[in-house]
Amino acid sequence: MSQGFRPAEQARGGLHVLLGRPDRHREIIAMDPDDDPDSLRSLAGEVAAASRPTWLTVPTNQPEAVETIARDAGLELRDERESLMSSHLHRHPRRSAPPPYTCITTVDGPVVETVVRHPRSGVAARGAMAVVGADAIADRIETVPDHRRRGLGRVVMSSLAEHAAAHGATTGILIATADGQQLYSALGWTRHATVLIAQCLS
Repeated sequence: MSQGFRPAEQARGGLHVLLGRPDRHREIIAMDPDDDPDSLRSLAGEVAAASRPTWLTVPTNQPEAVETIARDAGLELRDERESLMSSHLHRHPRRSAPPPYTCITTVDGPVVETVVRHPRSGVAARGAMAVVGADAIADRIETVPDHRRRGLGRVVMSSLAEHAAAHGATTGILIATADGQQLYSALGWTRHATVLIAQCLS
């Protein structure tokens, strides 16, 4: 939603999202893979049979079993495992932009976007959250390489959390890379599951 995509369709044990990208036409997020492996096998088969590049995203506490199901279906697994994390937004630590950086946050409908700028080099860090009821899903959190290790990721997350909470969200949700998990853990986010991504490259 934070990138303007259509709302996900819930069907066949997964959330189906049409992205329309050349390398990622569609994504299916498995909803209950650990308790319903047969549903996961069905989704993996659906992804394997897709005529356009499709991703299967699986949050799980049984990653080895999920990997076996994905490979048996003929899917290719991404090397990096990611993590599903959440946070209580009202308790999220606050952090202001250090001089000479400035932080601007805008709200467009359900989407909150924060941009941190440097007076000479422009955008230094940015991120977004989509507010869906009491949840806020973080997306596209990034810091430009030349501006890393200056706490700007903390500034972005602080502003997003504050504004999402002001618009009714209580829980933040995100999928973190291994590097990102270190930042989010330091900010009080809790890890809940491993996230595996398998691809059909048709």
